[in-house]
Amino acid sequence: MKKLPPLNAVRAFEVAARHVSFTKAAAELNVTHGAVSRQVALLEDWLGVALFHRAPSQLTLTESGRGYLHEVSAVLDRLATASMYVMQQAAPVVLRVNGPPTFTMRWLIPRMSVFQRKRPDVEVRLTTSLATPNFQENSYDIAIRGQHGPLDDCRSIPFMTEIIAPICHVDLQESFKLADPRDLASHTLISYATEPYAWSEWLESAGVPGLKPANTLGFEQMFFAFQAASEGLGLAMVPLFLAIDEILAGRLCVPFGTLGIKRRTYYANHAETQKAQALADTFCEWLQQEGRDTEQSITAWAASQGWTL
Repeated sequence: MKKLPPLNAVRAFEVAARHVSFTKAAAELNVTHGAVSRQVALLEDWLGVALFHRAPSQLTLTESGRGYLHEVSAVLDRLATASMYVMQQAAPVVLRVNGPPTFTMRWLIPRMSVFQRKRPDVEVRLTTSLATPNFQENSYDIAIRGQHGPLDDCRSIPFMTEIIAPICHVDLQESFKLADPRDLASHTLISYATEPYAWSEWLESAGVPGLKPANTLGFEQMFFAFQAASEGLGLAMVPLFLAIDEILAGRLCVPFGTLGIKRRTYYANHAETQKAQALADTFCEWLQQEGRDTEQSITAWAASQGWTL
């Protein structure tokens, strides 16, 4: 076994020797003058040599003290460096991802376990927003948004096509046999403040621009509109990638098929100069794979209906 001196005493000696003062050492170590003096005396007893000359008004290092300080300082520096390295290696790698609220809740979070199995060393911190990404003012590494093209001054990685169409509960379709956009005059149209595709736009593209529905129901966020449609309260305009799981499960349907659909692309945006560049690239590659899988599910389902998207 290695014969080591009492390390607390070594630390007290190093600070006292650096300041050549027990009083200043006590202030740095947040202990009393007497505690420093006792630790240094303990070390001197262990070594069997005096490290300080103690005069009534002056403290000086002995020759042995000067040599020991040189060696001890180097050892403590190396110990501090090694300890910091180990702490940094053990600290979690953090990736901060920001996305639209409904997208994050209904699409991203259900798939996060796949990424966590791929990179268990990464701690993903999710926040939500609809604002245009601003990497200077916000503390996130990746901002996911539905866009019509790449953003300026950052890397914009496309990972999924957003196809927006009216959806409703299957009971509504089975009860009223919705087949023509004019049938909407007898139903409730659900809208939300953040929608990227308004009902007025869809009705115009479907050839019934002046149609007045029997009722309207408005919400602030897409999530509430989606939930209302899922409960059979009316029809909502939502991205199919948010609804595909419930469509395949037979709970929701797309009554008008591909009529009037609108496309947009979802991008993962991140700054070119960020520190987490390699990790951001890894996350974006995973998003692209998940996006492809979702698109394949939607394409296969559309083909089963005889539709081409």
